[in-house]
Amino acid sequence: MIREKRNKEKLEAYYNKFMEEGIVDPNVHPWIAESWQRCRQLHLPHETFATNHKLNAAEIKLHLQKHALVLEYLEGLYQQIKQHLNMHNLSMMLIDKDGYVVKNFAMPFFRKSIEDIQGMRVLEEDVGTSSVSIALEHNTPFMMFGPEMWMRDCHGGDACSAPIFVNGKLRYVLTFFSMDKSNVPNELLVNHLITLKYAIEDHLTSLEKWTVNDILMNNLPAAIFLLDRDGVIKYCNERAQQRMEGKNRLQDVFLNYEHLPIAAALSGQQVLGQEMTWITAEHTYDDITSVWPINIGSEITGVILFSVSVEELKNMIAHATGYTNRNSLYSMVGKTEEFRQLQHRASRLARGNRNILLQGEPGTGKQRLAHGIHQASARAVSPFIMVKCRNVDDFEMREEIFGSSNGLKKTAGKLELANGGTLLLDEAEKLSLSIGDELADVLQTGKYNIRLIVACDSNLKRLTDKGLFSRKLYDMVVNTFIKVPALKDRITDIEIIANHILEEMDERYNTPMKKFSDDALEVLRSYDWPGNIKQLQGVIEKAFFHTDSGFLTAEDLSMPVNKAAEKSWKTDKNAFLGAWKSAGGNISRLSKMLDVSRVTLYRYLRKYDLDNK
Repeated sequence: MIREKRNKEKLEAYYNKFMEEGIVDPNVHPWIAESWQRCRQLHLPHETFATNHKLNAAEIKLHLQKHALVLEYLEGLYQQIKQHLNMHNLSMMLIDKDGYVVKNFAMPFFRKSIEDIQGMRVLEEDVGTSSVSIALEHNTPFMMFGPEMWMRDCHGGDACSAPIFVNGKLRYVLTFFSMDKSNVPNELLVNHLITLKYAIEDHLTSLEKWTVNDILMNNLPAAIFLLDRDGVIKYCNERAQQRMEGKNRLQDVFLNYEHLPIAAALSGQQVLGQEMTWITAEHTYDDITSVWPINIGSEITGVILFSVSVEELKNMIAHATGYTNRNSLYSMVGKTEEFRQLQHRASRLARGNRNILLQGEPGTGKQRLAHGIHQASARAVSPFIMVKCRNVDDFEMREEIFGSSNGLKKTAGKLELANGGTLLLDEAEKLSLSIGDELADVLQTGKYNIRLIVACDSNLKRLTDKGLFSRKLYDMVVNTFIKVPALKDRITDIEIIANHILEEMDERYNTPMKKFSDDALEVLRSYDWPGNIKQLQGVIEKAFFHTDSGFLTAEDLSMPVNKAAEKSWKTDKNAFLGAWKSAGGNISRLSKMLDVSRVTLYRYLRKYDLDNK
């Protein structure tokens, strides 16, 4: 905050009046007045500093190490302006977010030596009212004149402080202190401070981004190079460094450098997913390599190489295979006749090669069933690719399925990626007629060796008859139809499914085995689960992560409320009873479910002539 120069004699009179009589003159800035009053209540000394909170020598050394990066940057800035600061009797100080002085630059601050002030805490409760405390309290730069400061030792100069934020969080406070003999206008002093504040904030933000970037780059399973037009490495991650044998030009290491696609990238071409062997005098690297040109305006300034070891890709595929195995047909559990028929039919169809239609309510497990069919088929070693049909424009959906080509840049669609394996169209009822017809035409040409699985939440025959779904695509799957039953039709399976979900979570997160209490299982069995298995899993996952005990009780379950009951329970006794049953007859749980007080629920128990037992 830029403030006009104040008359020091008047400010001194206001200060003395407050110190002697406790009266705040109306001309005192309100933020300063509030701070003075707090300091008075704390009985803070005001003649000279008290060093109640100060780091010792060992702690100061660690403190400097902790803030070395910002100090290195600020030291560089200071060297550029040191002469200016000395000429105008200015001192500069960096303070951390906890109020401890990191370093004092230029002239001794508060007329004390650097050794005395460094490591000292200078919050309001330590040194009273100061530009630092005001800047911290109000999160804004603030200019303060000598007699406005609580400590009489500081009345010989003016101070201006600015908080430094990085990604919205306070990191430091930067302060300028000018002696009486300083001839720097207030506006110039504040502008100097604000300029440094933004420079430090930008620097720390960039450092944070580069730190994240390094973590990502060094943990990606690839060698990554950034080259300029002359082939000199400007950046490479750790995996790339391991190949470079301490040199900084690829041509000095790789014997087949001329065959690498760098020249193509420098001419503006992208090279994506090319099989390539990198040869050195001692090693060969069999990779899948991609290269991109770096365009700054119309000029190509260099290239980025991204090269993944084939062996690394094999390991990743092995992990992916292990993951999809958890979605085998036998990872689906149940004992009802409806479920057993479903499992047997899916197993028989999986052994063939026909396209399949899966139809059932949302959340019944159609995705897992499709995974299971793929895993049980001869295509298990090939890709399983899913297209989530969405209510988007045809252009976006077409690019996702069929890929895109924009000059030299080509992107494979999911149809191409699924070649040799299985393509799942999930929520297929959202696929437009034109794209459905186009997909059917492409599949019928035999260009791709794909098994198609279509999953639909609605009655696909009815949609097709109404002209809302592609007849061509429907005809390709209609003869191998599997109806997936809703959970409400598998009531006796709920306990089995719930325990299976809990076992999978214990295994996935490597936690001690948790179990359901009897009352928890009773609550799960009593609910109608309109969202099916997906809704059941959501309730169990929430309880799993919010319960430290090895038992999940009814109290741990946050049961969803039936939407109809949620709106009508106040006027419909049956709707109230339905919600009451979903809560397992527990008044506290029903209170949370309906978002009303227990007192309100007792009133409705009386209204409907019900006993809360």
